[in-house]
Parts: sequence; C-alpha cells; structure tokens
Amino acid sequence: MSTGLNRRDFLKAGSVVTAGTSIVGGVRTHLLAQTQAEPERPRAANDHIQFALIGAGGQGQYDTKTALEVPGVKLVAVADCYDGRLTHAKELWGDDVFTTRDYAVILSRPDVDAVLIGTADHWHKQAAVDAMNAGKDVYLEKPMIHTYDDGPEIIATARKTKRILQVGSQRVSSMLYQKAKELVAAGSIGQITAISAWWDRNSALGAFDYSIPPDASTETIDWTRFLGTAPKIPFNPEHFFQWRKWKAYGTGVAGDLFVHLFSGTHFVTGSRGPTRATAAGVKRLWKDGRDVPDVLLGLFDYPEGFNLALRVNFVSGGPESEGFVFSGTEGRLEIGGDGVAVTREPREKEPGLLIESFAQATQKRMLEEYRQKYPLEHPAGPAFAQYEKYVAPRGYKDSYDHLRNFFVAVRSRQPVVEDPVFGYRAAGAALLSNLSYERGRVVHWNPEEMRLV
Repeated sequence: MSTGLNRRDFLKAGSVVTAGTSIVGGVRTHLLAQTQAEPERPRAANDHIQFALIGAGGQGQYDTKTALEVPGVKLVAVADCYDGRLTHAKELWGDDVFTTRDYAVILSRPDVDAVLIGTADHWHKQAAVDAMNAGKDVYLEKPMIHTYDDGPEIIATARKTKRILQVGSQRVSSMLYQKAKELVAAGSIGQITAISAWWDRNSALGAFDYSIPPDASTETIDWTRFLGTAPKIPFNPEHFFQWRKWKAYGTGVAGDLFVHLFSGTHFVTGSRGPTRATAAGVKRLWKDGRDVPDVLLGLFDYPEGFNLALRVNFVSGGPESEGFVFSGTEGRLEIGGDGVAVTREPREKEPGLLIESFAQATQKRMLEEYRQKYPLEHPAGPAFAQYEKYVAPRGYKDSYDHLRNFFVAVRSRQPVVEDPVFGYRAAGAALLSNLSYERGRVVHWNPEEMRLV
C-alpha cells in the first residue's frame, strides 16, 4: 500500500484520525494520522527553547538528535563524565556547544530553559531535582526512579517549583497506543481480562554488553562524580559503560524494558497500576559478573479485573521483538511493529448443548427445552469486521512526538501526559519485579497512594 505520507505530514496536535482505508492481503487496513497542526511559523533567533543534555551516552545522544528535529529548539550545552562524549558532542553539534563534566555549571546558566537527562538511573533523581530547583524544565529518561524513595521527592519538587517534568517513555505519545486506547475505551474487545507483553533480544549489545573505548581511564572519566551515591569501588570501565548490568547504578531489565510495557498498559487501560506482583528470573547466559537477570518473567494483578504477564528474554533465540496482546471478552487487540490489530470474536448468545451421548428421548426433550429458552436465530444485518489493522505512516517515530509534546508543554505551561505521577506509577510497578525476584515472594503495591504495602 503506497500512501505517500510520512511523519512530518501529521504533527502532533490532537486525536488520531484515519487518513485512508484499503484492503491489503484481504485485511481491512486503516492508515492512521494525527489531526494536523497549524504550520510552524518562522521563529526569531531569540525565540528558541534552549536546552542542555545531561548524560551524553547512547540514549542521551539519540534523544538529543530527535529533539533537534523539533522546530524552535536549540542545544546549547552538554554534560558527561567521559571526555570522549564531550568531544563527540562538539563533533555532532558544533564547537559553540558548551561542554563540561559538572552539570551544576549548566544549571547555573540563565540561557538554559530545559534539560534532557540521560544519565545512569542512580543519578535520575538528583539531576532532576537539582534542575527543577534551578528553574529548568526536565525531560527525564525512564525509569523515573532508581529506588522507591526517589519518586515522592521528584513529585514534590515538580509541584513546589512548578516546573514541567516529562518522563521519557514514548509510548504515551505514540499514535498507535493512542488508537489502542480509543479502541479499548470504545469497547472494541469488550472487557479486558488479561494482557501479555514481551521484549525479547538475542545479542550482546541487547544484553547491555556495550562497547568500551580504548582510552577509558581515570584521566578521561570522572569516576568519583559518576559513582555519586553508589558504593565506592576502584575504577572499573565496565561499570561505567555497561552500568545497566549492576543494581548500584541501574534497575536491570525491569527498569529498562518492563517500564515501557507498564507505561503502555497504563496509558491504554487508564489504570494506575497493579496491587500484587510476583516475578521469576535467572542469569541464563550472561554470567559476566552482572547482578541482574537476563531472563525475567512477571505476573501482576490489577484492581480493574485483569492480569498482566510480562517477559524479557535476552537469550530468545530469534530477532529482537516486542509486542502487546490485550485479551477481552469479545476480542483481542495486538500492538506490534507499525500497527494495531483488532480481532473481534463476539461471545456466543447461547451456551450450546452437548447431548450426543444421551438416550434419543432425552436428547429430544432437552433440545425442545433448549430451543424454548434460546430460539433459533438466523444471522441478519451488516457483517462486522472480524479483523482490522491500523498502521502508522511510513517513517513515523513516536520518540519525535514525545519530545515535541515536551517542548510544546515548555512553551504553553500545560501539563504533559507522562508527568512525575504517571512516571512513578509506571516505574514503581516495574520495580516490583525486582523486589519479588530478590525476596522470592509476592509483593504488594498501593497504586493510588504509590507506596509499597
């Protein structure tokens, strides 16, 4: 199906609409688009949101490249503990970009309106709190927290300072998840009974075994600054460049990947979170000194009446994949790849009979009684679409929409969807997996009050 449409044809400005419908391989397929925004007006040189990057690793650089696609946005400064990344920041964005190892220097600059935080998890809270107290708006990479104590402090600081804080799990800005939310709310699959989601990988890089540059040393890395609140240990380049492998700095697969799945679940269903969780995990292949599992399974009870089953497997035996299946009383909704698919299977109007093993007289009497209660009906009316698919425009990137929504909020001072409360509920739910795995038992959470029980 050729559409001739791409992401820039439909900038984020409201609800998702259907731009066209066609039959592809016998399946009714709808092309999604978001209601078109007014064209961006040219901005004066002094009418730009100026932001800084704190934590210029792979995710931070990716977010920054995407942010710079948003009209009216300018990067002015970068902070990182590794000199090589500061050098590369100038290579990417010009010598005019100010660089430093100490993000406090950036926060003291009056020309910085907002910061994008892509540090290791154990720095998320402090960097965010310091930035908001310095009057900066914050885009904070997921997970919002490293430990449960982080959440209330981030929420309180955002409220006190009246700063915009958006957590960086882009599904809440995705047109696919927005369409899924609309379909669920409209009752397309009935009442949700179970949700399953997964994120499988089968590579070294996918398992956090990131590359280490040959110049890594205490001369090129501010090791003391990186450690921060973590236990003081001798310089270890693996701990710096592969920090997701250790609980001292990261949150394992739960905080890195489960949190995306929780954000998607909560956005689509409107739920505030589970009340009970149990998890099982193991270091199946990557026994390289890490203290987090490479396979993790979690089961979660939700007060709305459905269960959530999550899986991350870094030894999946296949290509990287992720997806969702929402099972309802009248159908299934799946999110994966570039689309949302709905399979409708309305519940039967009568329970049916299983009487073939009975005497014929008994069968006859039971059938007569059955048809008195359930008269035979012949199908009538328009045919319903048993299977439909909704796809995003070619080249669509939800991370762009998420960052654009952040900068729109910075200008308008209107709230964002993934604010600190949403972010804490998603991360708090995700970290229940780690607690259950470590304690070997069921753990409980109050999603309304956002606290462990």
